[in-house]
Amino acid sequence: MTVEQFASADPHARIAAAVLRLLFGDAYARNFAIRLWDGSLIPASEQTRFTLRVNSPGALRTAFRPPVDLNAGRAFAAGAIDCDGQVEYAVDEMYGAMHRMPRSTLPRMLTLLLRLPKEPRPDLREANLRGKMHSVERDRAAIGFHYDQPVPFYASFLDRELVYSCAYFDDGVQTLDDAQIAKLDYILRKLGVRQGERVLDIGCGWGALVIRAARRFGARALGVTLSPRQYEEANRRIDAAGLGDRARVELRDYRELKGVEFDKIASVGMFEHVGRSKLPEYFRVAYSLLRPGGLFLNHGIANQDPTLADGKVSGFMNRFIFPDGELVLVSEALQIAERCGFEVRDVENLREHYMRTLRAWVANIERNRADAIAVAGEQSYRTWRLYMAGSAQGFRIGRIGLFQSLLAKADGDGSVGISPTRRDLYIEGAAVAAPCAPPSRSG
Repeated sequence: MTVEQFASADPHARIAAAVLRLLFGDAYARNFAIRLWDGSLIPASEQTRFTLRVNSPGALRTAFRPPVDLNAGRAFAAGAIDCDGQVEYAVDEMYGAMHRMPRSTLPRMLTLLLRLPKEPRPDLREANLRGKMHSVERDRAAIGFHYDQPVPFYASFLDRELVYSCAYFDDGVQTLDDAQIAKLDYILRKLGVRQGERVLDIGCGWGALVIRAARRFGARALGVTLSPRQYEEANRRIDAAGLGDRARVELRDYRELKGVEFDKIASVGMFEHVGRSKLPEYFRVAYSLLRPGGLFLNHGIANQDPTLADGKVSGFMNRFIFPDGELVLVSEALQIAERCGFEVRDVENLREHYMRTLRAWVANIERNRADAIAVAGEQSYRTWRLYMAGSAQGFRIGRIGLFQSLLAKADGDGSVGISPTRRDLYIEGAAVAAPCAPPSRSG
């Protein structure tokens, strides 16, 4: 059996290099360098887009121990492996290598890995939820795991309004701050929000959409969240903006809303947490909360990978980032919405916008690394950087998409309060000028 030959006196370093050569094949050290724990460097043969750092003799054995989709992320979270430079490109190289590597290579790689020292499992913050899947109690725990980090941690990579969902890079929009305002306005224009209308934001985050609906569009807005820290920060922002008479956020599950009715409903970045089995209930609740003739905008990530049949978030993402998350096909989601009574009026895929958003977040958290670590710790910095870069790669290659679906609840004679064209979506201020005329019934 041959092993990689390079300048290192450490036999484990030579074995680690051989493992990586088997993994990456022809791409090995082509556009990336490799630095091992003993200081030895394998330079890139072409350009150095990133440097893969293997920080201990047993790091690769830890990373490639089954299940690899969990343990590779666990090794990264613990700092056993790391990446300097373009982390999204590193994810892309790893994703390609795992899919290109012949199955016949696995026995040889396993033999080499077993020659590396075994290291103890790192002590990390991981989700270990209990109770019935997607019950209110378990959903509250899942949301708390991800969203109850300190607010300054999210501020280290988000925009000034703390919008934690896909931005909208409209024509001429260059900054993340402006793109998130453009996204909020785009959603509220799609919904045709008018002065005095009642608007519900399901999974409202830190309150940006609620505040924008009240301040810019004159709506009476309610947001609901399961995160205590989001609830506290959102209401602090509402009070600071002097909007307490028109906007509020409540700490409750959307399923607990009873006896209220809204003109417009938005759900932005919450859909991924619902779960396939609960989607009929999700759409039924939204339908029941909406007045006849009202509109519901559902903004969420969808599975576009035909090899991922059930869409369940697994491995690293499930244990470290979004426990119990599930992604479904947009076609499946729309079918369920239709069965619950909704009429589909518009569907738009914004995956390239989310790729750009995530790249901005990665750049921000890398620039503010010290601040992020100071408030949330090294593990949070490392895991968020990896998950956001990996998500950017997923949107770029089309494994996942980001869909805004505009759904209508027609009134008794089939009327919906929606403009007959999409033109007003692209005209600044059009949605706040005057109500749309109802659609013609003359045929």
